[in-house]
Amino acid sequence: MAALRAAKQALRKEIKRRVAALSDEEKLRQSSVLSKLLFRHPKYVSCKRIAVFLSMHDEVRTEEIIRDVFKCGKSCFIPRYESSSNHMDMLQLRSLQDMETLPLTAWNIQQPAAEDSSREEALSAGGLDLILMPGLGFDSLGKRLGRGKGFYDTYLERCMKHPKGKPYTIALAFKEQLLPEIPVDDNDVLIDEVLYEKDL
Repeated sequence: MAALRAAKQALRKEIKRRVAALSDEEKLRQSSVLSKLLFRHPKYVSCKRIAVFLSMHDEVRTEEIIRDVFKCGKSCFIPRYESSSNHMDMLQLRSLQDMETLPLTAWNIQQPAAEDSSREEALSAGGLDLILMPGLGFDSLGKRLGRGKGFYDTYLERCMKHPKGKPYTIALAFKEQLLPEIPVDDNDVLIDEVLYEKDL
């Protein structure tokens, strides 16, 4: 286990270094390419209930995707992380205006406030059809290197217990986040598909 942890830590450093070297223009360009790929994806087209992460500076931008989700009349859910544990809920985002008023966490991520209990949690009702996954690194087999807290792995386990079952998972990645192989253990849930700009 210690060797696996050390290997993951080394990879996290390496990927952070790679992504930090990208210009903002390049991040936006790749994000736009991925958004357009996603909008044509059959799983996106057919989904009714989708969970989308609100992007941090070193992640694929999701604003364009969230705008499209509302334009298409889909239900949009966003993560609320509990910093004291690895618990995360996916809470309904009501509109683009709603997103603008969300408070910022210590991690500089916007999310619904802890005392905001008026929002529907995805699994308390109809479950989810699709989850867009963040992460630091990915390989072509769907292995994912997260930030080490286990929020998404734990949430996907909860999804598997929902009557609807596990939603389809698509990771959004800069091509600099792709690795030949990522070391994983039994708690790491594989992703169905990694979307990145392939060299055409």
